[in-house]
Amino acid sequence: METPSKQPEISSVTHEEEEEMQHDISKLQDQVQQISLSQKVTEAKMDGLKKGVEANMDGLNNCMEANMTGVESNMDGMEAKMDGMEVKIDGIEEKLGGNIEYLKIDLIKLL
Repeated sequence: METPSKQPEISSVTHEEEEEMQHDISKLQDQVQQISLSQKVTEAKMDGLKKGVEANMDGLNNCMEANMTGVESNMDGMEAKMDGMEVKIDGIEEKLGGNIEYLKIDLIKLL
């Protein structure tokens, strides 16, 4: 089955209307171009912000690790001091151990 052929339509658009449409098309193209550039700028800013946040997070992590290392080091120092104190206390107890009997006798005599 054959489709009937259409006769080409005669354009009823005037020269002024065609110029106006071309002008509108040109304005739309400019707007699309501006939007595209704006999107690229926004994406670049977002990438910059993302990298800044990542850098800040890395710095924060490094700082926290350094602080934890410092705390662990301080804890080791505290443990060493506690061990030293225990040794001193043991020494004092040993010294007092022999003298306690004399102190008891002296206290009994005083009473």
